[in-house]
Amino acid sequence: MKENISTIPLTDAFSADDECPFCYLEREAEQHAVSFILGSAYMEDDIREETDAVGFCRHHFKMMYDYGNRLGSALILSTHLKKLNQELREACEKSAPQKTGIFRRKKHNAAAAGNARTPLGAWVRKKEQSCYVCDHFRTIYSLYLDTFFDLYRKSDEFRSIFENCKGFCLPHFGDLIEAAEEKLNDAHKEAFYPKVFSLMQEHIDRVQRDVSWFVEKNDYRNKDKDWKNAADSIQRAMQKCAGGYPADGIFKANL
Repeated sequence: MKENISTIPLTDAFSADDECPFCYLEREAEQHAVSFILGSAYMEDDIREETDAVGFCRHHFKMMYDYGNRLGSALILSTHLKKLNQELREACEKSAPQKTGIFRRKKHNAAAAGNARTPLGAWVRKKEQSCYVCDHFRTIYSLYLDTFFDLYRKSDEFRSIFENCKGFCLPHFGDLIEAAEEKLNDAHKEAFYPKVFSLMQEHIDRVQRDVSWFVEKNDYRNKDKDWKNAADSIQRAMQKCAGGYPADGIFKANL
């Protein structure tokens, strides 16, 4: 398999013995983005213009705070808040109370389900979903999916690496299946689907056994028995269910 700048991260992730190669790539990408934005990039006008407009989600604000460059975060926030305040003022000026009518209950149910009932509410929801770091990963994630299926179709070596991985977390598995419908022809689907389904079932079953043994190991009757692979099973099970790395420490700048 001939490697290049687009295939190396993917083959590294699939060779990393991780519970989900795409979680591995996501962590690498978001750490790179936080390091970049809080390195010297926040002093660049084009980057600041983008972060002023897009902002950050709750999770990545926390990563930025933990990273340690407080001055960099303050400079980013100072101009982002200026932009946000301007947009807020405009949104408030355009907003007006909604008249109560026969559709009140329907609107209430829509709000309970997470749908905005007002233009101002829609603006806030949009801001909640807007994030410079998330956008960075979403952009390269689509490229990773394209590269995955390109390698799957063309490289016997990569197919072997894929077939020996530990499957995926549930969210990234769903993305992979959705992408497969577009990226693979019928002949490739006939081979791909049974294998990826088998991988998921095999490795979720493996993690389930590990967690079950963790529970049993905490019975006093098993206190002298070997932990087997159960010691870190809780964080691996959480990753399989929802993605990410719940046991990760704080990502900090190398000062």
